Amino acid sequence: MQPFDLYLPHGEPVALVCDSPHSGTHYPEDFGHVVPMPLLRRGEDTHVDALWQAAPDVGATLLAARFPRTYIDVNRTLEDLDPELLDGPWDAPLAPGEKTRLGYGLIWRNVAAGVPIYDRPLAPERVRRRIQQCYLPYHAALSKAIESSAQRFGGVWHLNLHSMPDDAYRRLGIASPHPLADFVLGDRDGTTCERTFVDLVEYELRSLGYTVARNDPYKGVQLIAHIGQPARNRHSLQVEIRRPVYMDEGTRERHAGFDRLQRDLSQLLRTLAAYVRGRCDPGAR
Repeated sequence: MQPFDLYLPHGEPVALVCDSPHSGTHYPEDFGHVVPMPLLRRGEDTHVDALWQAAPDVGATLLAARFPRTYIDVNRTLEDLDPELLDGPWDAPLAPGEKTRLGYGLIWRNVAAGVPIYDRPLAPERVRRRIQQCYLPYHAALSKAIESSAQRFGGVWHLNLHSMPDDAYRRLGIASPHPLADFVLGDRDGTTCERTFVDLVEYELRSLGYTVARNDPYKGVQLIAHIGQPARNRHSLQVEIRRPVYMDEGTRERHAGFDRLQRDLSQLLRTLAAYVRGRCDPGAR
């Protein structure tokens, strides 16, 4: 299986790289899950890559995983693996986080509200195969796009694209005094992206009629933490979209809001491309 789809810029490139790591819907034959597919699909950021499909038209690169997050999550480090998932020893140090201990790490052990995906532990070689066939190629492609942009333009602006369930606060165990915003912009509390870029994204989305929050409840995980280095003019922002804005969470089908949102995101991309074009170092080309 081809692990990702890569859409290169149409025409003159800009220093904007977009990636959708969790929108994959191609479930490998060796998955071995025992939960029903409708339940397993709750882990998908379904249609996110399609929502942002105008990225190449404005000169940006768009990378989208084809495999599902429940198979292997490229927004986790290789050390973020639950040893309880394995039926044998792992050949490298592990550092599972709290979400991993709950079953949502590099390889998901659970789905939905703690429902086990497998009926037995996985052989380490099965996990290594997923890393070799999916994780490493995806990261290599994203790294190449980031480095190429940084070298050509003297900087890069990266959008890490996701969607979020309507009950995100409940799933995270957070008692929020306000409803979940339509968009959540995550920059790890201002550490991965220049503020002017985040301000622009928020302003444009609010102008289009959406509610927007920052780092509440999602701050961003491994990808933006690694890519976002504002001191080196490398900026990375996670963008979460509330799923009911564009689809039925139960059926995963697009509804009438999808077309409007896609048009609005196309407009946003044009604005961001113009901003990035004005911020690049002409001498770096």
